[in-house]
Amino acid sequence: MKISFSKILMPQKHNLVIFFSEGQKLAGSLKKIDLKTDGQISRAIKNSDFKGKNGQNLEVISPNKMSVSKILLVGIGDIKKQDSLLAENIGGKTANLLNKSKAEMAYLILDKIDGMQITFEKYCAHLLIGLRLGNYQFNKYLKSKLKERRNSLKEICLMANNFPLIKKDFNYINKVIDGVFLTRNLVSEPSNVLYPKSFAEISKTLEKSNMKVEILLPNQIKNLKMNALLGVAQGSINEPRVVVFKYDGGSKNERPLAFIGKGVTFDSGGISIKPSQGMEDMKWDMGGAGVVAGLMSSLSNRKAKVNAIGVVGLVENMPSGSAQRPGDVVQSMSGQTIEVINTDAEGRLVLADILWYTQKKYKPSIMIDLATLTGAIIVALGEKYAGLFTNNDLLAERLSDAGKKVNELVWRFPLSKDYDKLINSHIADVKNVGSRGAGSITAAQFLQRFVNKTPWAHLDIAGVTWGNLPKPTVPKGGTGFGVRLLDQFIRDNYEK
Repeated sequence: MKISFSKILMPQKHNLVIFFSEGQKLAGSLKKIDLKTDGQISRAIKNSDFKGKNGQNLEVISPNKMSVSKILLVGIGDIKKQDSLLAENIGGKTANLLNKSKAEMAYLILDKIDGMQITFEKYCAHLLIGLRLGNYQFNKYLKSKLKERRNSLKEICLMANNFPLIKKDFNYINKVIDGVFLTRNLVSEPSNVLYPKSFAEISKTLEKSNMKVEILLPNQIKNLKMNALLGVAQGSINEPRVVVFKYDGGSKNERPLAFIGKGVTFDSGGISIKPSQGMEDMKWDMGGAGVVAGLMSSLSNRKAKVNAIGVVGLVENMPSGSAQRPGDVVQSMSGQTIEVINTDAEGRLVLADILWYTQKKYKPSIMIDLATLTGAIIVALGEKYAGLFTNNDLLAERLSDAGKKVNELVWRFPLSKDYDKLINSHIADVKNVGSRGAGSITAAQFLQRFVNKTPWAHLDIAGVTWGNLPKPTVPKGGTGFGVRLLDQFIRDNYEK
Protein backbone atom coordinates (compact mmCIF):
# COMPACT_ATOMS: atom_id res chain seq x y z
CA MET A 1 0.00 0.00 0.00
CA LYS A 2 1.37 3.39 -1.02
CA ILE A 3 1.26 6.11 1.65
CA SER A 4 1.75 9.80 0.87
CA PHE A 5 1.37 13.09 2.73
CA SER A 6 0.10 16.60 1.99
CA LYS A 7 -1.33 19.71 3.57
CA ILE A 8 -5.08 19.78 4.16
CA LEU A 9 -6.82 20.31 0.84
CA MET A 10 -10.25 19.60 -0.58
CA PRO A 11 -9.83 16.26 -2.39
CA GLN A 12 -11.42 16.02 -5.82
CA LYS A 13 -11.89 12.25 -6.16
CA HIS A 14 -11.83 8.87 -4.39
CA ASN A 15 -12.86 8.66 -0.71
CA LEU A 16 -12.42 11.05 2.19
CA VAL A 17 -11.95 9.77 5.76
CA ILE A 18 -12.37 12.21 8.64
CA PHE A 19 -11.46 11.14 12.17
CA PHE A 20 -13.91 12.40 14.74
CA SER A 21 -13.42 12.39 18.50
CA GLU A 22 -16.20 11.79 21.00
CA GLY A 23 -18.19 14.99 21.57
CA GLN A 24 -16.24 16.89 18.89
CA LYS A 25 -17.87 20.02 17.46
CA LEU A 26 -17.91 20.86 13.78
CA ALA A 27 -14.85 23.03 13.50
CA GLY A 28 -11.68 23.42 11.45
CA SER A 29 -11.48 21.31 8.32
CA LEU A 30 -14.67 19.44 9.20
CA LYS A 31 -16.66 22.68 9.31
CA LYS A 32 -15.25 23.78 5.95
CA ILE A 33 -16.21 20.46 4.38
CA ASP A 34 -19.67 20.62 5.98
CA LEU A 35 -20.21 24.07 4.49
CA LYS A 36 -18.93 22.83 1.14
CA THR A 37 -21.63 20.11 1.19
CA ASP A 38 -24.39 22.53 2.25
CA GLY A 39 -24.50 21.00 5.74
CA GLN A 40 -24.87 17.42 4.57
CA ILE A 41 -22.40 16.12 7.19
CA SER A 42 -24.03 17.90 10.11
CA ARG A 43 -27.45 16.64 9.02
CA ALA A 44 -26.17 13.09 8.73
CA ILE A 45 -24.74 13.26 12.24
CA LYS A 46 -27.95 14.75 13.62
CA ASN A 47 -30.06 12.01 12.07
CA SER A 48 -27.89 9.15 13.36
CA ASP A 49 -26.52 7.83 16.64
CA PHE A 50 -22.95 8.75 15.63
CA LYS A 51 -21.19 10.47 18.56
CA GLY A 52 -17.56 9.89 17.63
CA LYS A 53 -17.16 6.94 19.98
CA ASN A 54 -14.43 4.44 19.24
CA GLY A 55 -15.89 1.83 16.88
CA GLN A 56 -18.57 4.11 15.40
CA ASN A 57 -18.54 5.18 11.78
CA LEU A 58 -20.87 7.09 9.49
CA GLU A 59 -20.93 7.23 5.70
CA VAL A 60 -22.05 10.14 3.54
CA ILE A 61 -22.42 8.86 -0.01
CA SER A 62 -21.84 11.20 -2.99
CA PRO A 63 -21.66 14.40 -0.90
CA ASN A 64 -23.13 17.56 -2.41
CA LYS A 65 -20.80 19.80 -4.44
CA MET A 66 -17.84 17.45 -3.94
CA SER A 67 -16.51 14.94 -6.45
CA VAL A 68 -15.35 12.42 -3.86
CA SER A 69 -17.23 9.09 -3.85
CA LYS A 70 -18.07 9.31 -0.17
CA ILE A 71 -17.07 10.79 3.15
CA LEU A 72 -16.43 8.32 5.96
CA LEU A 73 -16.53 9.64 9.53
CA VAL A 74 -14.57 7.39 11.90
CA GLY A 75 -14.99 7.72 15.65
CA ILE A 76 -11.81 7.62 17.74
CA GLY A 77 -13.40 8.00 21.17
CA ASP A 78 -12.23 9.96 24.21
CA ILE A 79 -9.29 12.24 23.40
CA LYS A 80 -7.67 11.62 26.81
CA LYS A 81 -7.44 7.87 26.10
CA GLN A 82 -5.66 8.22 22.77
CA ASP A 83 -2.25 6.49 22.69
CA SER A 84 -0.15 4.68 20.10
CA LEU A 85 -1.88 1.31 20.46
CA LEU A 86 -5.36 2.81 20.22
CA ALA A 87 -4.27 4.80 17.15
CA GLU A 88 -3.07 1.61 15.46
CA ASN A 89 -6.28 -0.17 16.35
CA ILE A 90 -8.37 2.63 14.80
CA GLY A 91 -6.14 2.62 11.72
CA GLY A 92 -6.63 -1.11 11.31
CA LYS A 93 -10.41 -0.79 11.62
CA THR A 94 -10.37 2.00 9.04
CA ALA A 95 -8.49 -0.19 6.56
CA ASN A 96 -11.12 -2.88 7.06
CA LEU A 97 -13.96 -0.40 6.44
CA LEU A 98 -12.34 0.89 3.25
CA ASN A 99 -11.74 -2.63 1.94
CA LYS A 100 -15.33 -3.62 2.62
CA SER A 101 -16.47 -0.70 0.49
CA LYS A 102 -13.98 -1.69 -2.26
CA ALA A 103 -12.13 1.63 -2.01
CA GLU A 104 -8.80 1.73 -3.84
CA MET A 105 -7.63 5.13 -2.61
CA ALA A 106 -8.57 7.37 0.32
CA TYR A 107 -7.62 10.76 1.70
CA LEU A 108 -7.41 11.07 5.48
CA ILE A 109 -8.00 14.35 7.31
CA LEU A 110 -7.10 14.86 10.93
CA ASP A 111 -7.00 18.34 12.45
CA LYS A 112 -4.48 18.82 15.23
CA ILE A 113 -5.87 17.67 18.56
CA ASP A 114 -4.50 18.44 22.02
CA GLY A 115 -4.87 16.37 25.16
CA MET A 116 -3.68 12.98 23.90
CA GLN A 117 -1.27 10.72 25.79
CA ILE A 118 1.23 11.07 22.95
CA THR A 119 2.06 13.90 20.56
CA PHE A 120 -0.32 14.53 17.71
CA GLU A 121 2.45 13.71 15.22
CA LYS A 122 3.13 10.31 16.79
CA TYR A 123 -0.58 9.62 16.96
CA CYS A 124 -0.95 10.21 13.21
CA ALA A 125 2.12 8.06 12.48
CA HIS A 126 0.70 5.15 14.49
CA LEU A 127 -2.69 5.61 12.83
CA LEU A 128 -1.00 5.06 9.47
CA ILE A 129 0.96 2.09 10.85
CA GLY A 130 -2.36 0.57 11.94
CA LEU A 131 -3.80 1.11 8.46
CA ARG A 132 -0.85 -0.65 6.92
CA LEU A 133 -0.92 -3.54 9.41
CA GLY A 134 -4.68 -3.96 8.99
CA ASN A 135 -4.45 -3.88 5.20
CA TYR A 136 -1.89 -6.71 5.08
CA GLN A 137 -3.00 -9.75 3.16
CA PHE A 138 -1.09 -12.83 2.03
CA ASN A 139 -2.75 -13.13 -1.37
CA LYS A 140 0.09 -14.63 -3.41
CA TYR A 141 -1.96 -17.70 -4.29
CA LEU A 142 -5.32 -15.99 -4.89
CA LYS A 143 -5.75 -16.54 -8.63
CA SER A 144 -8.50 -16.26 -11.27
CA LYS A 145 -11.96 -16.16 -9.66
CA LEU A 146 -10.51 -15.64 -6.20
CA LYS A 147 -9.20 -12.19 -7.11
CA GLU A 148 -12.30 -10.54 -5.64
CA ARG A 149 -11.06 -11.67 -2.21
CA ARG A 150 -8.02 -9.43 -2.57
CA ASN A 151 -7.97 -6.24 -0.51
CA SER A 152 -8.90 -3.29 -2.70
CA LEU A 153 -7.05 -0.54 -0.79
CA LYS A 154 -3.87 0.46 -2.60
CA GLU A 155 -3.15 4.05 -1.60
CA ILE A 156 -3.60 6.42 1.35
CA CYS A 157 -2.85 10.14 1.50
CA LEU A 158 -2.73 11.70 4.96
CA MET A 159 -3.58 15.40 4.89
CA ALA A 160 -2.29 17.38 7.87
CA ASN A 161 -0.71 20.80 8.09
CA ASN A 162 2.36 19.56 9.97
CA PHE A 163 2.85 16.45 7.85
CA PRO A 164 6.70 16.55 7.65
CA LEU A 165 6.99 15.64 11.35
CA ILE A 166 4.35 12.93 10.97
CA LYS A 167 6.18 11.54 7.95
CA LYS A 168 9.45 11.35 9.90
CA ASP A 169 7.86 9.38 12.76
CA PHE A 170 6.02 7.12 10.33
CA ASN A 171 9.09 6.31 8.22
CA TYR A 172 11.03 5.23 11.32
CA ILE A 173 8.36 2.77 12.52
CA ASN A 174 7.52 1.68 8.99
CA LYS A 175 10.92 0.02 8.58
CA VAL A 176 10.03 -2.28 11.45
CA ILE A 177 6.65 -3.05 9.87
CA ASP A 178 8.50 -4.18 6.75
CA GLY A 179 10.17 -6.75 9.00
CA VAL A 180 6.80 -7.78 10.42
CA PHE A 181 5.49 -8.36 6.90
CA LEU A 182 8.56 -10.40 5.98
CA THR A 183 7.85 -12.64 8.97
CA ARG A 184 4.14 -12.90 8.12
CA ASN A 185 5.00 -13.84 4.54
CA LEU A 186 7.48 -16.52 5.60
CA VAL A 187 5.06 -18.03 8.10
CA SER A 188 2.27 -18.07 5.50
CA GLU A 189 4.21 -19.86 2.75
CA PRO A 190 3.33 -23.52 2.17
CA SER A 191 6.03 -26.07 2.92
CA ASN A 192 6.45 -27.11 -0.72
CA VAL A 193 7.63 -23.55 -1.34
CA LEU A 194 9.42 -22.80 1.93
CA TYR A 195 11.84 -25.51 3.00
CA PRO A 196 15.34 -25.25 4.51
CA LYS A 197 17.17 -24.48 1.27
CA SER A 198 14.62 -21.94 -0.02
CA PHE A 199 14.37 -20.24 3.40
CA ALA A 200 18.16 -19.89 3.39
CA GLU A 201 18.10 -18.43 -0.13
CA ILE A 202 15.48 -15.85 0.89
CA SER A 203 17.64 -14.98 3.91
CA LYS A 204 20.62 -14.39 1.66
CA THR A 205 18.67 -11.71 -0.26
CA LEU A 206 18.48 -9.68 2.97
CA GLU A 207 22.25 -9.18 2.98
CA LYS A 208 23.38 -5.53 2.94
CA SER A 209 26.55 -3.58 3.56
CA ASN A 210 25.75 -3.47 7.28
CA MET A 211 24.55 -7.11 7.54
CA LYS A 212 26.20 -10.26 6.29
CA VAL A 213 24.30 -13.51 5.87
CA GLU A 214 26.17 -16.82 6.08
CA ILE A 215 24.60 -20.14 5.15
CA LEU A 216 25.99 -23.33 6.71
CA LEU A 217 25.53 -26.33 4.41
CA PRO A 218 24.96 -29.94 5.58
CA ASN A 219 28.66 -30.88 5.53
CA GLN A 220 29.55 -27.79 7.58
CA ILE A 221 26.76 -28.59 10.06
CA LYS A 222 28.10 -32.14 10.31
CA ASN A 223 31.65 -30.92 10.86
CA LEU A 224 30.40 -28.75 13.73
CA LYS A 225 28.89 -31.93 15.26
CA MET A 226 25.36 -30.53 15.42
CA ASN A 227 24.05 -34.07 15.70
CA ALA A 228 20.88 -33.10 17.57
CA LEU A 229 19.82 -30.86 14.68
CA LEU A 230 20.92 -33.40 12.07
CA GLY A 231 18.95 -36.14 13.80
CA VAL A 232 15.73 -34.19 13.28
CA ALA A 233 16.53 -33.59 9.61
CA GLN A 234 17.65 -37.11 8.66
CA GLY A 235 14.19 -38.38 7.70
CA SER A 236 13.61 -35.75 5.00
CA ILE A 237 14.87 -35.40 1.44
CA ASN A 238 15.14 -31.64 2.15
CA GLU A 239 18.57 -31.17 3.69
CA PRO A 240 19.07 -28.84 6.67
CA ARG A 241 20.61 -25.41 6.73
CA VAL A 242 21.81 -23.05 9.45
CA VAL A 243 21.63 -19.34 8.61
CA VAL A 244 23.65 -16.72 10.48
CA PHE A 245 22.78 -13.02 10.23
CA LYS A 246 25.58 -10.75 11.44
CA TYR A 247 24.59 -7.11 11.85
CA ASP A 248 27.17 -4.50 12.87
CA GLY A 249 25.62 -1.21 13.94
CA GLY A 250 27.24 -0.68 17.31
CA SER A 251 30.79 -0.01 18.47
CA LYS A 252 33.55 -2.34 17.33
CA ASN A 253 34.22 -4.01 20.67
CA GLU A 254 30.60 -4.24 21.79
CA ARG A 255 29.42 -7.81 22.41
CA PRO A 256 26.43 -8.64 20.21
CA LEU A 257 22.87 -9.39 21.17
CA ALA A 258 21.90 -12.83 19.90
CA PHE A 259 18.52 -13.98 18.60
CA ILE A 260 17.97 -17.64 17.84
CA GLY A 261 15.03 -19.14 15.94
CA LYS A 262 13.55 -22.60 15.55
CA GLY A 263 13.04 -23.20 11.84
CA VAL A 264 11.13 -26.45 11.34
CA THR A 265 9.68 -25.70 7.92
CA PHE A 266 7.28 -28.62 8.26
CA ASP A 267 6.68 -30.79 11.29
CA SER A 268 4.94 -34.11 10.70
CA GLY A 269 6.09 -35.27 14.14
CA GLY A 270 8.49 -37.72 12.52
CA ILE A 271 8.07 -41.36 13.61
CA SER A 272 6.02 -40.04 16.56
CA ILE A 273 3.66 -38.79 13.90
CA LYS A 274 1.02 -36.17 14.60
CA PRO A 275 -2.72 -36.71 14.04
CA SER A 276 -3.70 -35.82 10.48
CA GLN A 277 -6.29 -33.25 11.59
CA GLY A 278 -4.61 -29.86 11.74
CA MET A 279 -1.24 -31.11 10.49
CA GLU A 280 -1.39 -28.53 7.69
CA ASP A 281 -0.78 -25.87 10.33
CA MET A 282 2.70 -27.23 10.86
CA LYS A 283 3.93 -25.22 7.90
CA TRP A 284 4.35 -22.40 10.43
CA ASP A 285 6.50 -24.40 12.85
CA MET A 286 9.34 -22.22 11.54
CA GLY A 287 7.75 -19.15 13.18
CA GLY A 288 10.73 -18.47 15.46
CA ALA A 289 13.12 -18.44 12.51
CA GLY A 290 10.72 -16.16 10.66
CA VAL A 291 10.79 -13.66 13.54
CA VAL A 292 14.60 -13.67 13.61
CA ALA A 293 14.74 -12.98 9.86
CA GLY A 294 12.17 -10.16 10.17
CA LEU A 295 13.93 -8.63 13.17
CA MET A 296 17.40 -8.72 11.62
CA SER A 297 16.04 -7.17 8.42
CA SER A 298 14.39 -4.40 10.48
CA LEU A 299 17.59 -3.64 12.39
CA SER A 300 19.53 -3.44 9.15
CA ASN A 301 16.95 -1.22 7.40
CA ARG A 302 16.58 1.26 10.25
CA LYS A 303 20.35 1.21 10.98
CA ALA A 304 19.95 0.30 14.64
CA LYS A 305 22.90 1.31 16.84
CA VAL A 306 23.69 -2.18 18.13
CA ASN A 307 25.58 -5.28 17.16
CA ALA A 308 23.32 -8.29 16.70
CA ILE A 309 23.56 -11.91 15.66
CA GLY A 310 20.63 -13.92 14.35
CA VAL A 311 20.93 -17.70 14.03
CA VAL A 312 18.23 -20.00 12.68
CA GLY A 313 18.28 -23.77 12.42
CA LEU A 314 16.30 -24.95 9.38
CA VAL A 315 15.06 -28.53 9.15
CA GLU A 316 12.08 -30.56 7.98
CA ASN A 317 10.80 -33.26 10.38
CA MET A 318 9.50 -36.18 8.32
CA PRO A 319 8.91 -39.93 8.83
CA SER A 320 10.81 -42.28 6.54
CA GLY A 321 13.11 -45.28 6.57
CA SER A 322 15.98 -43.00 7.48
CA ALA A 323 14.11 -41.00 10.16
CA GLN A 324 15.21 -40.73 13.76
CA ARG A 325 13.51 -43.28 16.04
CA PRO A 326 12.11 -42.91 19.55
CA GLY A 327 14.77 -44.29 21.85
CA ASP A 328 17.71 -43.09 19.75
CA VAL A 329 20.59 -41.34 21.53
CA VAL A 330 22.44 -38.46 19.87
CA GLN A 331 25.43 -36.46 21.03
CA SER A 332 24.82 -32.73 20.68
CA MET A 333 27.40 -30.12 19.71
CA SER A 334 27.85 -29.39 23.43
CA GLY A 335 28.97 -32.97 24.03
CA GLN A 336 25.85 -33.75 26.06
CA THR A 337 24.02 -36.89 25.02
CA ILE A 338 20.27 -36.78 24.44
CA GLU A 339 17.82 -39.66 24.59
CA VAL A 340 15.08 -38.97 22.04
CA ILE A 341 11.90 -40.18 23.72
CA ASN A 342 9.55 -38.45 21.26
CA THR A 343 10.54 -37.36 17.75
CA ASP A 344 7.74 -34.76 17.83
CA ALA A 345 9.69 -32.86 20.49
CA GLU A 346 12.14 -31.90 17.77
CA GLY A 347 12.39 -28.11 18.04
CA ARG A 348 14.35 -28.27 21.29
CA LEU A 349 16.88 -30.58 19.60
CA VAL A 350 17.44 -28.02 16.86
CA LEU A 351 17.72 -25.18 19.37
CA ALA A 352 20.13 -27.12 21.60
CA ASP A 353 22.80 -27.10 18.92
CA ILE A 354 22.31 -23.57 17.63
CA LEU A 355 22.15 -22.09 21.15
CA TRP A 356 25.45 -23.79 21.93
CA TYR A 357 26.97 -22.74 18.61
CA THR A 358 25.90 -19.11 19.09
CA GLN A 359 27.28 -18.69 22.60
CA LYS A 360 30.56 -20.42 21.81
CA LYS A 361 31.28 -18.67 18.52
CA TYR A 362 29.91 -15.16 19.14
CA LYS A 363 30.01 -14.80 22.94
CA PRO A 364 26.87 -12.63 23.04
CA SER A 365 25.90 -10.42 25.97
CA ILE A 366 22.40 -11.98 25.92
CA MET A 367 20.61 -14.73 24.01
CA ILE A 368 16.89 -14.79 23.23
CA ASP A 369 15.40 -17.75 21.41
CA LEU A 370 11.96 -17.90 19.82
CA ALA A 371 10.16 -21.10 18.99
CA THR A 372 6.73 -22.54 18.33
CA LEU A 373 7.86 -25.12 20.86
CA THR A 374 4.92 -26.64 22.72
CA GLY A 375 1.21 -27.19 22.41
CA ALA A 376 1.13 -26.95 26.20
CA ILE A 377 1.74 -23.19 26.03
CA ILE A 378 -1.44 -22.80 23.96
CA VAL A 379 -3.39 -24.72 26.61
CA ALA A 380 -1.94 -22.42 29.29
CA LEU A 381 -2.11 -19.02 27.56
CA GLY A 382 -4.23 -19.32 24.44
CA GLU A 383 -3.45 -16.83 21.65
CA LYS A 384 -2.92 -13.71 23.79
CA TYR A 385 0.47 -14.17 25.47
CA ALA A 386 3.77 -15.80 24.59
CA GLY A 387 5.39 -17.88 27.29
CA LEU A 388 8.56 -16.38 28.75
CA PHE A 389 11.26 -18.45 30.46
CA THR A 390 14.56 -16.93 31.56
CA ASN A 391 17.53 -17.23 33.87
CA ASN A 392 17.70 -13.46 34.34
CA ASP A 393 15.15 -11.29 36.18
CA LEU A 394 16.23 -8.05 34.48
CA LEU A 395 15.81 -9.63 31.05
CA ALA A 396 12.31 -10.75 32.03
CA GLU A 397 11.36 -7.26 33.17
CA ARG A 398 12.69 -5.60 30.05
CA LEU A 399 10.95 -8.00 27.67
CA SER A 400 7.67 -7.62 29.54
CA ASP A 401 7.87 -3.82 29.43
CA ALA A 402 8.67 -3.79 25.70
CA GLY A 403 5.80 -6.16 24.98
CA LYS A 404 3.27 -3.92 26.69
CA LYS A 405 4.31 -0.97 24.50
CA VAL A 406 3.58 -2.79 21.24
CA ASN A 407 0.82 -5.13 22.46
CA GLU A 408 2.96 -8.26 22.05
CA LEU A 409 2.55 -9.61 25.55
CA VAL A 410 4.62 -12.18 27.42
CA TRP A 411 3.89 -14.12 30.61
CA ARG A 412 6.73 -15.48 32.73
CA PHE A 413 6.83 -19.12 33.81
CA PRO A 414 9.10 -20.66 36.47
CA LEU A 415 12.31 -22.63 36.02
CA SER A 416 13.75 -24.70 38.86
CA LYS A 417 15.84 -27.76 39.76
CA ASP A 418 12.69 -29.70 40.58
CA TYR A 419 11.43 -29.29 37.01
CA ASP A 420 14.90 -29.97 35.63
CA LYS A 421 14.99 -33.40 37.31
CA LEU A 422 12.04 -34.44 35.17
CA ILE A 423 14.23 -34.58 32.04
CA ASN A 424 17.03 -36.70 33.51
CA SER A 425 17.59 -39.82 31.42
CA HIS A 426 18.61 -43.27 32.68
CA ILE A 427 20.91 -43.91 29.70
CA ALA A 428 21.97 -40.42 28.55
CA ASP A 429 22.67 -36.97 29.97
CA VAL A 430 19.16 -35.72 29.25
CA LYS A 431 15.95 -36.82 27.55
CA ASN A 432 13.98 -34.59 25.22
CA VAL A 433 10.65 -34.79 27.07
CA GLY A 434 9.70 -34.90 30.73
CA SER A 435 6.60 -36.16 32.47
CA ARG A 436 3.07 -35.48 31.25
CA GLY A 437 2.70 -32.23 33.24
CA ALA A 438 4.54 -28.91 32.87
CA GLY A 439 5.34 -29.61 29.22
CA SER A 440 6.34 -26.05 28.35
CA ILE A 441 8.48 -25.74 31.46
CA THR A 442 10.40 -28.97 30.94
CA ALA A 443 10.99 -27.95 27.32
CA ALA A 444 12.54 -24.70 28.57
CA GLN A 445 14.55 -26.61 31.19
CA PHE A 446 15.97 -28.71 28.35
CA LEU A 447 17.08 -25.57 26.51
CA GLN A 448 18.63 -24.10 29.64
CA ARG A 449 21.11 -26.99 29.74
CA PHE A 450 22.67 -25.57 26.56
CA VAL A 451 23.13 -21.90 27.54
CA ASN A 452 25.53 -22.09 30.51
CA LYS A 453 25.49 -18.78 32.40
CA THR A 454 24.73 -16.47 29.48
CA PRO A 455 21.72 -14.23 30.26
CA TRP A 456 19.06 -16.03 28.26
CA ALA A 457 15.36 -15.92 27.55
CA HIS A 458 13.16 -18.39 25.73
CA LEU A 459 9.91 -17.23 24.13
CA ASP A 460 7.46 -20.02 23.38
CA ILE A 461 5.38 -18.42 20.62
CA ALA A 462 3.29 -21.45 19.63
CA GLY A 463 0.03 -19.70 20.55
CA VAL A 464 0.76 -16.31 19.01
CA THR A 465 2.48 -17.07 15.69
CA TRP A 466 -0.76 -17.78 13.84
CA GLY A 467 -4.05 -15.98 14.42
CA ASN A 468 -7.29 -17.88 13.80
CA LEU A 469 -9.49 -14.86 14.49
CA PRO A 470 -8.81 -11.54 12.70
CA LYS A 471 -7.97 -8.44 14.74
CA PRO A 472 -7.82 -4.82 13.55
CA THR A 473 -4.06 -4.87 12.96
CA VAL A 474 -3.56 -8.63 12.63
CA PRO A 475 -5.61 -10.30 9.89
CA LYS A 476 -6.18 -14.05 10.13
CA GLY A 477 -2.97 -15.95 9.45
CA GLY A 478 0.66 -15.20 10.25
CA THR A 479 0.91 -12.52 12.95
CA GLY A 480 4.58 -11.51 12.88
CA PHE A 481 4.49 -11.57 16.70
CA GLY A 482 7.95 -10.97 18.12
CA VAL A 483 9.48 -8.58 15.60
CA ARG A 484 8.09 -5.41 17.20
CA LEU A 485 8.55 -6.80 20.70
CA LEU A 486 12.25 -7.42 20.21
CA ASP A 487 12.81 -4.22 18.23
CA GLN A 488 11.23 -2.23 21.09
CA PHE A 489 13.31 -4.19 23.61
CA ILE A 490 16.48 -3.26 21.72
CA ARG A 491 15.54 0.41 21.34
CA ASP A 492 14.64 0.77 25.00
CA ASN A 493 17.69 -0.92 26.48
CA TYR A 494 20.63 -1.07 24.10
CA GLU A 495 20.59 1.84 21.66
CA LYS A 496 22.23 5.03 22.84
